[in-house]
Amino acid sequence: MNPDIARRAEAFHALHQGPELLVLANAWDAASARLFESLGAKAVATTSAGVAWAHGYPDDDTLPLERLLATVSAITRVIQVPLTVDIEGGYSDDPAEVGATVARLIEAGAVGINLEDGTGSPAALCEKLAHVKQASQRLGVRLFVNVRTDVYLRGLVPEAQRQQETLARAEQYRAAGADGLFVPALVDTAGLQAIAKGTTLPVNAMVHPGLPDGRELQRLGVRRLSSGASIPKALWSQASALVSAFLADGRSEPLCNGAASYVEVNAMMKPASRA
Repeated sequence: MNPDIARRAEAFHALHQGPELLVLANAWDAASARLFESLGAKAVATTSAGVAWAHGYPDDDTLPLERLLATVSAITRVIQVPLTVDIEGGYSDDPAEVGATVARLIEAGAVGINLEDGTGSPAALCEKLAHVKQASQRLGVRLFVNVRTDVYLRGLVPEAQRQQETLARAEQYRAAGADGLFVPALVDTAGLQAIAKGTTLPVNAMVHPGLPDGRELQRLGVRRLSSGASIPKALWSQASALVSAFLADGRSEPLCNGAASYVEVNAMMKPASRA
């Protein structure tokens, strides 16, 4: 295994233990990842939705695995910072297949993953975790496994029970080898603080209406903040408006005013260290 991958994995673990909140802008291809790195991102994450959409597939475990692996390889070719990959539910219900998939992702340069429980049982996710950890150990890379629980996102239990259910799952996942806990759609300060205090796993929040800003999240004990699919959704909306206007009137100005220059964008794709 490339020692640089193991080094990046250790660096990614360290980012979750530092004094600052780890803020991750979620990329969907090599160009967006390179842009985020150039703007100072200490690590890059992928968004499963954004990657799927970029290839013309809907989100929710429909992206062909080879397309995901190609995307990971393309991203790690152009960035120097750690990359963590959203693999949804692992693209299989078979824990052994999930482990094999993760091994291929590590070989492609990923040093972290998001793995979600969705509507499945915690026990099923724990089985996947076991195989993921075995694959990571076999390759000599301390992969950071961030487990996403959808208790809040999907309303898996009544509201009054969600905090307790999330913490119960957190303990199961920690015991099975998880390195982080991702709780999307949890936005209230009391709940975020209670979850952060109730588990030893670094807690990951996701951009959502009503979510406190980074400084407040750090005060509450949250260790990581992800943009999720928010950036590609915002860009999709802006692109729709630009293209609709262009198709209607053919005017150049709206497409040219404020646009990045060709030279700037092209130069960004040729970082000096990889020239």
